Amino acid sequence: MQEKHRLNAVLEALSERPFLSVNELKENIGVSSATVRRDIDKLVAAGQARKVYGGVTALDGIHPRRSVALPFVDNRDIAVDAKRAIASAAAEFVREGSQIIVHAGSTCFHFGVRIADRGIRVDTHSMPLAAYLAEHGTCQVTVGGGDLHREPGLLYRPGGLDPDLYAQQFFVGALGVSADGILESHPLLVKFVQHFADRANEVVLLADSRKFDERPPSVALPLWRVARIVTDAGLSEDHRAMIRDAGVQLTIAEPELAA
Repeated sequence: MQEKHRLNAVLEALSERPFLSVNELKENIGVSSATVRRDIDKLVAAGQARKVYGGVTALDGIHPRRSVALPFVDNRDIAVDAKRAIASAAAEFVREGSQIIVHAGSTCFHFGVRIADRGIRVDTHSMPLAAYLAEHGTCQVTVGGGDLHREPGLLYRPGGLDPDLYAQQFFVGALGVSADGILESHPLLVKFVQHFADRANEVVLLADSRKFDERPPSVALPLWRVARIVTDAGLSEDHRAMIRDAGVQLTIAEPELAA
């Protein structure tokens, strides 16, 4: 397909949907990821679209701004350096011999990789993380049962979640973060966050700085329920002040040095 036709195809798709991922465009147009990214850059330079992590969005005014939850396989490889730094910093707060809950999502996955060999018990309903820990980890693992929801990669039993679960810490990610709290768009994720927060002494939020500009529709947990936020150095001064005003402890993860 010629470049002009590819660009028009992207714009036509954006008129129907506010966000398109690089993988979607690659499959739909039949070109390489590199070609897709070059096409996105040209649309952005022409003022016809807005580039975001993982893809492209329509300009404001064409569609109202909204947060889009990317598939796990796409999101896992976005902002990897920041997520690994967050995972490393968060691992410092895990106490040996403790029991923790690790939620779904890409940042929590990177965190799970970091603590895979610790002397702890990990409770999780995340299939990607459970699979990784089963193959590569030595920590004790408890996996929640139920039906597999491939997106967002959770196991959920329709009859409800385990009411007897208890842990010292709950490590959770977010699609967005505001003064209202942890924000999500998927109803199942909202239910999980609320359930696990009630069954842990401490809630630790792992969220890269991009998430503080996102505004998903649902408040999964008020900000005052979070004990600590671990994020990266890209966090703005306004968002740092917001966290301080809420009385939440803040940890800024330093970038990891290349080996």
